[in-house]
Amino acid sequence: MTTQTIRFLHRGSVHEVRDLPPTRTVLQHLREDLRACGTKEGCAEGDCGACTVVVGELDRDGKLALKAVNACIQFLPTLDGRALYTVEDLRQPDGALHPVQQAMVDCHGSQCGFCTPGFVMSLWTLYENQPAGAGLPGRDEIGQALSGNLCRCTGYRPIIEAARRMFDETRHPRVALDRERVEAQLRSLRRADTFAYRGPDARGAAHGESTFYAPRTLEAFAALRAEHPQARVLAGGTDIGLWVTKQFRDPGDLVYTGNVAELTTVSRDAQTLTIGAAVPLEEAYAALAVDYPELAELWARFASLPIRNAGTLGGNVANGSPIGDSMPALLALDASLVLRRASHVRTLPLAAFYSGYQKNVLEAGEFVEAIRVPRPAPALRFRACKVAKRYDQDISAVCAAFALHVCEDGTIGRARIAYGGMAAVPQRAAHAEAALTGAQWDEAATRLAMDALAADFQPLTDMRASSAYRLKVARNLLWRCWLETRDHAPLALCDVDVFAAFAADGDDGVAEAAAAGAAP
Repeated sequence: MTTQTIRFLHRGSVHEVRDLPPTRTVLQHLREDLRACGTKEGCAEGDCGACTVVVGELDRDGKLALKAVNACIQFLPTLDGRALYTVEDLRQPDGALHPVQQAMVDCHGSQCGFCTPGFVMSLWTLYENQPAGAGLPGRDEIGQALSGNLCRCTGYRPIIEAARRMFDETRHPRVALDRERVEAQLRSLRRADTFAYRGPDARGAAHGESTFYAPRTLEAFAALRAEHPQARVLAGGTDIGLWVTKQFRDPGDLVYTGNVAELTTVSRDAQTLTIGAAVPLEEAYAALAVDYPELAELWARFASLPIRNAGTLGGNVANGSPIGDSMPALLALDASLVLRRASHVRTLPLAAFYSGYQKNVLEAGEFVEAIRVPRPAPALRFRACKVAKRYDQDISAVCAAFALHVCEDGTIGRARIAYGGMAAVPQRAAHAEAALTGAQWDEAATRLAMDALAADFQPLTDMRASSAYRLKVARNLLWRCWLETRDHAPLALCDVDVFAAFAADGDDGVAEAAAAGAAP
């Protein structure tokens, strides 16, 4: 396969790249190759948001979609056929500040300034994605837009005020991107066939070359995967990117899922919700929340918006981290996986997928094609909870999900309970499930199931939590599920969730700090 150059829109024109490693990050290219140093490097792992840029691509309807992502963990070839926007793009022809930038100045939203370009790009995405005349975005929407940006000197209140002020057209006439022009440019860059880019590996030209493959069809992807079983499947790069930036690993050849239309679709029938493996987490959770609105908090608290814009549900599942927040809910909902190798397709329950710590039963050349989730049954009582040190952008100490099918007589016909952070793999709690199955859904049965968790898990102690703390939290989350779903006097969310309680009390300062990921 002939190697090609990486082509993407940058500063209004087509930018071409060759002879760089396929694992060269977007941030490295901006700062070191292009000397576009407005984008900052903070953590190099997608946590702080100093490197936030915006990627534009055509959606299924051929319209421009803009998403904030972390440049520090995005590999350069993933930009092929897309548009890249950085803080330098906001400069106006007459040299004036963009309304987003001017609002930050007017509201005193910057002190040291290191994090400011990232905040500005997150706010610019919100600004551009807010239709004219739609009114101001809500407080929650602003908080989500800023969830991937950390500030440690200014404080979030003036930045949140800037998010409101930037829409004030009496102060700042609206400045909008010429979307039709960008859409035409992106259509001209669209490739009909597989994109293949070859460059020196992460160690340099003397050590050999690596190839980045980006097929456009499921058939081509399956053929490449079978032909190159040693190649690494790359989705959003939110994990593999850290292998390169933190562990200095060379992942070798890469097969990219992001251009395969069949892997980026969501479909429903009467029984099943099917989510393609390359559907970004933000879209996947939006689809799941239609059927299971109880996932709203977990959706909002899964990493940050830039991570959810890049990372995929299929990647989170295939990675198999014991602290991956998607798997407990999917296990409790009895999800299954569609696995494919060349033309052979099989379906496997998610509960049978993991064989050990970050190990699974995928065969050589096989990959996750889709996740299938049963549609909700009328008698289902479902809850999902996450406990971490911060509200946003934090790794779980414990993540739990409970799916109970309660019969008309109040007995539990089936119980599915799953936890993350409690074992080497995301895992169901078989003893707790057995304690509930056939029992009345009442306090006594709940306490028996809570005691049974000690037989299901012997969690480890690490920097996030001790073993005793994890087991106590796991028990308490089951108790919370009982309090929320019992037949008599079920408690409202504000009675069992500290962040919801702050919001209900109208404590704006605490709620703002919580929504922005800072300790109140």
